[in-house]
Amino acid sequence: MDPVTPLSVGPSLARPHRWLAAHPRALDILVAVGIFALIIIGAVANPHLREQHIGPVFVLLALLASASLVLRRDLPCSVLAVTSALTVVEITTNQSGPPRTSIVLAVVAALYSLAASTDRPTTWRVGLITAVLLTGTAMLFGLSPWYSQENLGIFAWAGLAAAAGDAVRSRRAYVAAVEERAVRAERTREEEARRRVAEERLRIARELHDVVAHHIALVNVQAGVASHVMDKRPDQAKEALAHVREASRSALDELRATVGLLRQYGDPAAPTEPAPGLGVLDQLVEGFARVGMRVEVEAEPRGGLGPLAGSVDLTAYRVVQEALTNVHKHAGPEAGVRIRIVRDRGVLEITVVDDGAGAEPRADGAAGEGVPTSPLLDDEHGGGHGLLGMRERVTALRGSCEAGPLPEGGFRVRARLPLQGRTGGDS
Repeated sequence: MDPVTPLSVGPSLARPHRWLAAHPRALDILVAVGIFALIIIGAVANPHLREQHIGPVFVLLALLASASLVLRRDLPCSVLAVTSALTVVEITTNQSGPPRTSIVLAVVAALYSLAASTDRPTTWRVGLITAVLLTGTAMLFGLSPWYSQENLGIFAWAGLAAAAGDAVRSRRAYVAAVEERAVRAERTREEEARRRVAEERLRIARELHDVVAHHIALVNVQAGVASHVMDKRPDQAKEALAHVREASRSALDELRATVGLLRQYGDPAAPTEPAPGLGVLDQLVEGFARVGMRVEVEAEPRGGLGPLAGSVDLTAYRVVQEALTNVHKHAGPEAGVRIRIVRDRGVLEITVVDDGAGAEPRADGAAGEGVPTSPLLDDEHGGGHGLLGMRERVTALRGSCEAGPLPEGGFRVRARLPLQGRTGGDS
């Protein structure tokens, strides 16, 4: 009754199918004309009615029942009621002989349309009522005996129409659900891709910040020392410049490794050196010790921290690096720093405490008169991204990070990293 899907039509029917799909009212008219022709043919071909002429009343009723099918999409219930009523009138009022039950084809078309456009409970409830009504009427006023083939055929045709319409409705719902899932999957795939790009950009930004902030701070201090002692102590100036060269070389190496992640296929191969971790913590501490900072490192268990996931190892290193850089930047190279790294019960805890010895009081007195300024609070409220990046790194591994002043002076950074956290971002 309805246009079939393009997958089930041949090439020769593709154009008519598209035209009918674009003009549903034309299709309904064709269906109405076809049903009217089938009703007339069925009435003439009935072996019980070959000797009787088709009366004008039957033709009129068949015409009205068929014409009502033009509105079957807009008013399926009303069209079913009209066709059922006209069929009952034909069966009960026929005075020229046995009723011409072929008019029931209009009911079949209407019941199919109703079943295809409504839910299953309504389909079977209305279909059963229609089938019982028409079959009962035919058994009472139709051909004898009451169980004749024509009478029982009405019930079969009604059931077939309801089943076919319900099957078509179910298929349409299934196709719509599949299309919706495909659209949702495509949307989810795009959102996931955007999320991954944003996370990767944020990770690379954190890496660049950590590398630049650490090494440039050391270069700045050593360059200042070289400038200060250039005339009076050239040997010390040369040593400071050597430290500048070493720090700048390390910065370039780490920048090259980070930027190498952005290379496309076919570009020169990225560096294969591993990302920094706690294994090279002594080199990091040595770099700060050269500028006069007193750094003590304590690790538990003393036999070694054992193997760590790449993401945990890198994050722990970056936390220490950022904390030392902020202490050097805000508390000065004369500050003393104590680093404590403890691995216990599936958690790696990093604590960095400075005594604030080289810090100067804040001019606005926000921290209290004569109280050293906090390197971490300055970094947070002064517009820097060090503390923010540190917290983002730790939070990405489902850890916690806190920083603040100590009652006895100085400041503390404490980070806790679960060793069983997400390791999908290991590098």
